[in-house]
Amino acid sequence: MLTAEQLIAAHKTNIDTLFGLTGKAFEGVEKLVELNLQVAKTALGEAAANTQAALSAKDAQEFLALQAGLLQPAAEKAAAYGRYLYDIAASTNADIGKVAEAQAAEAQQKFMSVVDTAVKNAPAGTENVVALFKSAVATTSNAYESLQKAAGQAAKVAEANIEAISASAVKAASTPKAKRAAA
Repeated sequence: MLTAEQLIAAHKTNIDTLFGLTGKAFEGVEKLVELNLQVAKTALGEAAANTQAALSAKDAQEFLALQAGLLQPAAEKAAAYGRYLYDIAASTNADIGKVAEAQAAEAQQKFMSVVDTAVKNAPAGTENVVALFKSAVATTSNAYESLQKAAGQAAKVAEANIEAISASAVKAASTPKAKRAAA
């Protein structure tokens, strides 16, 4: 049976964890806001420069060449923005995941301690029930570890897919420019 001190300690730990996770989430939001502000600032400056260049074009051909020259850098910037967004999300998720894993490990350790105490105090003749219960706990732990590994692998696959999509987008943006140059 849990004592009042144990309950208070558990609640304090849970509150500390909640505030820690909230802090990590806010760090991610701060990074996202900082990125978006930087992108907006840069885009505004580039829009002004591109507008001036477009207004100074001497003919339609020069204007079209200017626009074609802007396509690849825009695709590269969009791909870089996507990578930065992914990095922020992955970093925040990893930080939160570490906290969650630590909490889960601590909770499992405490639970196993309670189970061991209960097993020691179990009445005679309940050995089969105790063995079955311990087996169920071990199976649950193994399933949780398998899920964590699968989630980690899925994250790696997602990262590889994002990189491939970004590279594809940049390549697609540069292809029309090369075709026009050859024509």
